[in-house]
Amino acid sequence: MKILLAVTGGIAAYKAAELTRELQRRLIGVQVVMTPSAEEFIRPLTFAALTGKQVLTSLWQPAAEATDAAPGDFSIEHIAVAQSIDALVVAPATADSIAKMAHGIADNLFLNIFLATKAPVILAPAMNVNMWEHPATQTNIQLLRRRGVHIVEPDAGYLACGMTGGGRLAEVTYIADEVTRLLQRKTDLAAETILITAGGTQEPIDPVRYIGNRSSGKMGHALAQAAMDRGARVVLVTASTEPASSASEVIRVRTAEEMRRAVLAHLPEATAVIKAAAVSDYRVIDPSAQKLKRSGPLTLQLEATADIARAVAEERQPGTLVIAFAAETEDLLSHARRKLVEKNVDAIVANDVSQPGIGFDAEDNAGFFLTAHAEIPLPRSSKREMAHRILDELLHLRAHQRTNGAVAGKLTATESH
Repeated sequence: MKILLAVTGGIAAYKAAELTRELQRRLIGVQVVMTPSAEEFIRPLTFAALTGKQVLTSLWQPAAEATDAAPGDFSIEHIAVAQSIDALVVAPATADSIAKMAHGIADNLFLNIFLATKAPVILAPAMNVNMWEHPATQTNIQLLRRRGVHIVEPDAGYLACGMTGGGRLAEVTYIADEVTRLLQRKTDLAAETILITAGGTQEPIDPVRYIGNRSSGKMGHALAQAAMDRGARVVLVTASTEPASSASEVIRVRTAEEMRRAVLAHLPEATAVIKAAAVSDYRVIDPSAQKLKRSGPLTLQLEATADIARAVAEERQPGTLVIAFAAETEDLLSHARRKLVEKNVDAIVANDVSQPGIGFDAEDNAGFFLTAHAEIPLPRSSKREMAHRILDELLHLRAHQRTNGAVAGKLTATESH
């Protein structure tokens, strides 16, 4: 594994040398990029001596110094570096660098690499407590978190400026633990084929109107991306109009019945099913073939749609795990536990969609991961990070299954976002 360590201009820059050593002790290859401000606190020679590699400091550095390219090879430096790393770690990250990352400003080599890389990014802020708590900094942090940047929250304590409070760089070993955990994620689902559903289904009233819900499909698509990032083969059945490039195979559907057929058709090939769609509970019995005209009160006869999660649980192969989502507006845990039993699933992700900024058509999510024996809080986070937490719990279920010789199912998650 190879990471690029970005050192920005704060007093905690000296701790980046300790972090370099700690990562090397874990057999992680490290190369360092420094901002001009960082060079005022610690010299590039320090990192060159520790890593045995050229320290990257300028956009105009020869490509052969910056990468593994042979002398004379042509390469656009920041693109070559961005494509060659397994992760980008920013430690310490100053308020200035965080703001520029959040707003796409690329006025040094590190920021160009940040914009060009598809590798995971880990950010470890360090600054004065007032700077850390300032609404502008917190807004930028939340924006980066929603985009999938992993934030290692700073510690609280005595700061170099003489003040006491949050803003001190997290402990070096803790940052290294987070880097190691993220790198290990890259292949931990390589043995799985995960079937994921996403989006809100639409049940037609006539050729123009439909019964639907506010689901954007963002949670299901985030799960698909996270599973792909961790090495899984992903089949995404989606009722969302959002782009869906983050899957091995994408099946577009509209109605609950179309989704049911697609899911059951692909169920035999799945080693996991994460059913993250908000499926309509009812449909119109006899939709009009023509657009209905306004003519006073309108009565619609509805019938229940098929319960896809229950059907998956019933038809799964031995070894298949079934995880369901329960979006509720009241009595969250009691309703979710009832569904856990009624649907015969292995776990439920429960969330209260009445909370502002969480769940339906939102960037963040929060809730609980429930099993027959556990109730695991899922604190508010971006849906991308929530997706990884769900996949972590999926792996825990798989490990428990293997340890106890259980023969549940292959992996199914049902959501309503």
